[in-house]
Amino acid sequence: MNKKITIAIDAMGGDNSPEKTIEGVGIFIKNNKNNKDFKINLFGNIDEINKSINKFGIDKKNIEIKHTISVISDDETPLTAIKNSKNTSMWNCIKSQIDGESDISLSAGNTGVLLVISRMILKMINGVTKPALAALWPNQKGMSVVLDLGANIECDESNLIDFSELGSALYKSLFPKEKPKVSLLNVGSEEIKGTEILKKTFPKLKELSNENNFIFNGYIEGNELMNGESNVIVTDGFTGNIALKTAEGTAKFITDNLKKSLTKNLFSKISLIFSYFSLKQFKSKLDPRKYNGAIFLGLNGPVVKSHGGTDALGFYYSIDLCYKIIKGRLMDQIKENLNHLDGSKKSK
Repeated sequence: MNKKITIAIDAMGGDNSPEKTIEGVGIFIKNNKNNKDFKINLFGNIDEINKSINKFGIDKKNIEIKHTISVISDDETPLTAIKNSKNTSMWNCIKSQIDGESDISLSAGNTGVLLVISRMILKMINGVTKPALAALWPNQKGMSVVLDLGANIECDESNLIDFSELGSALYKSLFPKEKPKVSLLNVGSEEIKGTEILKKTFPKLKELSNENNFIFNGYIEGNELMNGESNVIVTDGFTGNIALKTAEGTAKFITDNLKKSLTKNLFSKISLIFSYFSLKQFKSKLDPRKYNGAIFLGLNGPVVKSHGGTDALGFYYSIDLCYKIIKGRLMDQIKENLNHLDGSKKSK
């Protein structure tokens, strides 16, 4: 790739910004100091951004600051925010893709507003009717892409098929040496189980299953999400969001209680010394900051949503995700996947 990968960042979105976002940028630049194939466009108040850049001693040679005064509040509803969103750091960050200045956009701001603005500016890919919110989850064999995680409460079979294609494309862009293996989240593994929508989706995904795009593995139950047999998990936004919050809560419950148990008395503290490295590895595996960054798929350009409450390290991981997505040619992968869908659908 001769052209530099250009990442547009809404520096003002989320808690403790721009200090948090700029510190995350600093970590990314430090970890990629030998790479010359990227550029970062920062959108926000130039004085505040420069103050944070100077505080963390960040090299500015790969950074360009795009000054904006207005910021979208986390408390605003999508409806009210849209009226006042133009020329905000979030709006200009997304618009930079249309202007040809950036390849991907990243924000830790209001999720609902970000989705609506992204859809307004970038528009939907022809033939795709709903955007999906996808994220990476750890599994026993590596990583999985899970979608939709809350962008669409209700979905039909056409949406679930689109999500399968989009999720597979994302997986291929991030893990080019592996095959995407798609499963539909359901209450059982038998073909006759589930809602009518799932039953209609099943044979269509089975028909689309091939070595080039994805292998369809059928249904998957909630207790099998982490076994790694499937690496693209597809569901509607209602179910996906519940699954996400349940997984996050379970991980926190396990780590919190393990910490309490291992510091309860002198004997457990001594045993902690001998198992320190194993426990450190276990904690790292469940660290939510490492999986920070949800991706809006189905738009004419990729947009990544960082968790608003994450710290600088978590924001770094979302920047790194942006870099890998563009490096892996996500939009080209999506076009290749959608090419074999029904022609009448693509021409809508």
